[in-house]
Amino acid sequence: MNQLVGRLALTLAGLAPFSGAVAANPAPQPGGTLTYLIGTEPTALVSLFNPKVENRNISAKVTEGLLRYDRSFKPQPLLATEWKVSEDGLRYTFQLRKGVKFHDGSDFTAADVKYSIQTQRETGARGRITFANLKDVQTPDAHTVTLVLAKPAPYLLRALSSAETPIVPHQRYAQGDPLAAENNSRPIGTGPFKFKEWVKGSHVVLEKNASYWRAGHPHLDRVIYRFIKNPASISAAIEAGEANVAQNVAISDLNRLSQNPKLAVDDSYDEFLSNVLFLEFNLENQILANVKVRQALALAVDRNFIANTVYYKRAQVVHSPIPSVLKNYYDDSAFNYPFDAARANALLDEAGYPRKGSDGRFALRLVFMPSADFKRTAEYVRAALNKVGVKVEIIDGDLPTFINRVYKERGFDLSVNGLGRLFDPTVGVQRLYWSDGIKNPLPFLNGPHYHNPQVDELFRAAAIETDETKRAKLFKDIQAIVGKELPTLPLVTVPSALLVHQKRVHQLHNSIDLTAGDFSDTWLEQ
Repeated sequence: MNQLVGRLALTLAGLAPFSGAVAANPAPQPGGTLTYLIGTEPTALVSLFNPKVENRNISAKVTEGLLRYDRSFKPQPLLATEWKVSEDGLRYTFQLRKGVKFHDGSDFTAADVKYSIQTQRETGARGRITFANLKDVQTPDAHTVTLVLAKPAPYLLRALSSAETPIVPHQRYAQGDPLAAENNSRPIGTGPFKFKEWVKGSHVVLEKNASYWRAGHPHLDRVIYRFIKNPASISAAIEAGEANVAQNVAISDLNRLSQNPKLAVDDSYDEFLSNVLFLEFNLENQILANVKVRQALALAVDRNFIANTVYYKRAQVVHSPIPSVLKNYYDDSAFNYPFDAARANALLDEAGYPRKGSDGRFALRLVFMPSADFKRTAEYVRAALNKVGVKVEIIDGDLPTFINRVYKERGFDLSVNGLGRLFDPTVGVQRLYWSDGIKNPLPFLNGPHYHNPQVDELFRAAAIETDETKRAKLFKDIQAIVGKELPTLPLVTVPSALLVHQKRVHQLHNSIDLTAGDFSDTWLEQ
């Protein structure tokens, strides 16, 4: 494999500018409090064990990873200043930034990196996949770390961001169960902001780290995250000037808010998480086990309608489970299911399910991940399938109920599910089709219970293939198979990073993971 070496001439004076950001003009102004509204309260303030969106977005302001990434997934230094990958892909050596302090004044060293990565491998929700091939973490000195792998992991350099693999002070987890450590809710990190307080049900306050290793940063004095469940209330608050930034605004309000001369709508797509709305088919249902039925239902759904009407043109139709940003791996040729009700009816007839008067062809139960937009998508799918003679009953419920129905009880036929495709197909896409999820069920792992040994083997091979041309061929072979067999139908992008902000807010994003950037470059016009 080509040797990957990071020897970027970045010093304590600053980092390379994020290629997706527009240069601020005039120059950044110091000071001010950024008030940020979100619809869901986090469950932890460090994303070490649970990388759900609300957790990771706050965590990345306090804790840091070894690397960050530009809009092309090119790694840039953060806590690591240089890195080298051996020719066989089994050793990743990082030189750590010197002089970095945790917020409690203790030194950041290789011991913290070792603890954080080993603990993620053992306990982290995604760490068990990302670091599955990790054999050892070597620390020859305080500022050198070498990850030793049993097998290659060609995706590893894309998995070391602040939100995905945060580096925590190992002393704070020295005793007892790491899942119960106080640092998960009162975090100490190396980031540009320090934890101040968390008032459950109300807000989190972060304060400027005046001793941050990146000279002259951050610009803000304080960041306040406020939790407001009602999207309409979020819209009202940002409109009234009660906040600087609002996430989880009702999509139906965006056009009106965009007319406000003081506000701007940012619907940039988070290409790190790459969240997508999928229609999943329960293959244990005898009707849906017929591939012609699944293909017919795909043709009966107008994905452009979902993008343009349900999401008010704030989403794009998706044609493959692999993100198009991973252009070497992407191939949408097998997912050719344009809206065609006539063809859908014909396929259902061919499959042996003719219409039976007012009773239609057959009935299905549809569940959806709780979200107003997902619910509207479910209602549209019900209406669309009814037009081709398929009766659909929508079953509502909260998130624990949805997870239980899909991944434990199997009490569903169709699922409208939001899933992140992440930064590499091995980490984000494999889980959609991995047959291990049938024997060892976990949330968001192979909801359809799809089992194709050939696909399993292709994923196994791709996970350790270091030749990029060969790896791309493996992923394209996978897309060709699952596109025809269709256990899941990709629908549209989920604009998870969509937000409204005051125009006096500048440089909100400085990494490909957008809202999980660190706010070190963010500033307010006073």
